[in-house]
Amino acid sequence: MPTPESASVGPVPVIVNHRGGTAAALGDTLRNRLRDAFAAAGVDADIRLVDGCDVADEVRRCASAPLVVVGGGDGTLGSAAYARVESGGGALGLLPLGTRNHLAHELGIPDGLDEAAALIAAGHTRAIDLATVNDVGFVNNASIGFYPLMVRWRDAERERRNLPKWLATVPAVWATLRRLRHHRLRLAAEGRARPVTTPLLFVGNNHYELERGRVGKRVALDDGLLSVFAVSTHSRVGMVWFAVRTLAGRSDPERDFAALGDVPALTVHSRAGHVHVAVDGEVHRLVPPLRFAVRPGALTVVVPQQPRAEEAARA
Repeated sequence: MPTPESASVGPVPVIVNHRGGTAAALGDTLRNRLRDAFAAAGVDADIRLVDGCDVADEVRRCASAPLVVVGGGDGTLGSAAYARVESGGGALGLLPLGTRNHLAHELGIPDGLDEAAALIAAGHTRAIDLATVNDVGFVNNASIGFYPLMVRWRDAERERRNLPKWLATVPAVWATLRRLRHHRLRLAAEGRARPVTTPLLFVGNNHYELERGRVGKRVALDDGLLSVFAVSTHSRVGMVWFAVRTLAGRSDPERDFAALGDVPALTVHSRAGHVHVAVDGEVHRLVPPLRFAVRPGALTVVVPQQPRAEEAARA
């Protein structure tokens, strides 16, 4: 392999959350599919299938390896990225084996195992930002309020009725709307503080777009900023219409948001003893104040050699 120089130092650790998304769908064939994909790419792979909660610890055990490959969804990759940076910061290869795989898609990493393994074998890397809230890392975004409550309802519904994630989301959304509550928070950034009351606070790693046709997308993964949105609506109907307008790219910054902007760091104060925060889709119970920060260029990831069209245009 070119950079990173993994072929000369032994097998490459390939750590996969075997319960997530695509990985779980492969069932008993997962290990063989991984082995065959990396063998075809000329990579000696040390395949380790673990539960999602054990991925970060497994990554830390591989701190001395110049390259570690992790397979799973965004929550798995976020925890692995934080563990990788905290334990020394070698390169991280990504296998999009979760449900949505937002980061992998934004980096141009293909869904197919054979293609992803070949890309990892090529060894081209780039540095991107890693965001944190207290001692939890995230590669995409974190949120307080509506979304973490919906995730908790969805996961309970999945366990109770043995439903796939996408199907359990439907009743979870309506259950969450029925119990919609507003969080009284104080947001502090760049030397200023302001109180907000909101059903949803969203904090993105880098700037998230709201324009029509680009809602929820990022132009850059290395701008060193947090994207902050605090929704202002105070009713269930208002929340539904906010979602519809936003998805259509027709949100109104003055009407729809109590706070909006990009900042290098953010502290969120709450009178609550703890706050449920959805971090890359996984819910964590954190003690306030919540200190959000960005570590510019802290994470080295394996990517396609040619930049995406958006990056080429920006350069």
